[in-house]
Amino acid sequence: MCGRFTIEMTLEELLLRYSCMSTDDLYHSPKYNVAPTQMVSAVINDGNANRLGALRWGLVPSWAQDDKSGSKMINARAETILEKPSFKQLIRRKRAIVPADGFYEWKKNGNAKQPMRITLKDGAVFSMAALYDSWLSPDGSKLHTCTIITTTPNGLVADIHDRMPVILHPENEAEWLARSNVDVTRLTKMLVPYEAEKMRAYPVSQLVGNVKNDSPELIEEQMVLF
Repeated sequence: MCGRFTIEMTLEELLLRYSCMSTDDLYHSPKYNVAPTQMVSAVINDGNANRLGALRWGLVPSWAQDDKSGSKMINARAETILEKPSFKQLIRRKRAIVPADGFYEWKKNGNAKQPMRITLKDGAVFSMAALYDSWLSPDGSKLHTCTIITTTPNGLVADIHDRMPVILHPENEAEWLARSNVDVTRLTKMLVPYEAEKMRAYPVSQLVGNVKNDSPELIEEQMVLF
């Protein structure tokens, strides 16, 4: 799964990286422990240009009776994305990118768990494939939410966890976001594990376990517990 991630880029840097012409993201700041149900920065394409906005992490489908499903649908499995009612229509028309520069998983050894941060080797920002939707509440307000797509792990992540987020290659980002692209076969072919040799993993502080902690010290390399 993907349940925590980091993003150090400033709003201005994200706008430049994704060639966004506008933003309504009032929440963005560098974050070191992003968790489900929080607002996350996301890139979508409005048919003319890329836009950077804020989505709540945890999908609430437009047809849902209430917003309680959000905490349960933080991830969508790539292998079954065309089978699930909540996702199969969104892959055709509501795709997004959630920028990150690392994600956390916990490596188990008996009863011990060591938090690990997984990044690209060069430390660059990367694009996690996501789906989004908008839900209209009974009081008439709109809630915009997203889910991050996961896939089977590459060789590096497999030693830590049995899932990893789908990381899009830069050359596929525009095609993923394009509103005109309805080629589901081509789109789903992008939902594969990123190359292990281009990534690294290292141990970090147990402080990551508490979502209230959000500071640069969380991404500092630590001694392994086991």
